Amino acid sequence: MGAVADTVLASGGEVTGVIPRALVEKEVAHPGLTSQHVVESMHDRKALMVELADAFIALPGGFGTLDELFESLTWGQLRFHTKPIGLLNVSGYFDGLLSFCDRAVEDGFIHPLHRAMLLTHSDPAALLDLMTSYEAPDACKWWTGR
Repeated sequence: MGAVADTVLASGGEVTGVIPRALVEKEVAHPGLTSQHVVESMHDRKALMVELADAFIALPGGFGTLDELFESLTWGQLRFHTKPIGLLNVSGYFDGLLSFCDRAVEDGFIHPLHRAMLLTHSDPAALLDLMTSYEAPDACKWWTGR
C-alpha cells in the first residue's frame, strides 16, 4: 500500500488513508498522505473505506487483501453498495483464487451474476476500462438453483 501511495503522491495525486489507532501507535501510518482517518478497529476501517471509495482494486497480497476483497464482494452481493470491484491479476497471482470462484459457481454456491462482480485483468488500464463500464447485478444473494 505504501508503494502505491508514494507513486500516486509523486504523480500529483491525492491519497486518503484509513488506519486503526493501534497501527498508528505502532508507527505504521504513512506520514505523507493527503488525508488520514484514524479509526478504532479493522471493522471500522473497512466500513469507512467502503463509504469513501468510488471503487475497489485488489493487488497481489495476503490475508488482509483477501479479507478486504471478499468483504467488499459480500457487501456488493448484499447490495450494501453497487461499486465496481477489480482484481489486478499480476503474473497470474490470483489464478488459483479465480479457479476457486469458478468452482463455487459450478457447485451452486455463488450465483454467476455475483461471480461476474469480480472484474479481473492483468493489465491495469484494461481493468480500469472494465470498472468504468460496470453495472451492479440485480440478483438476489439467496438465489437457489444450478
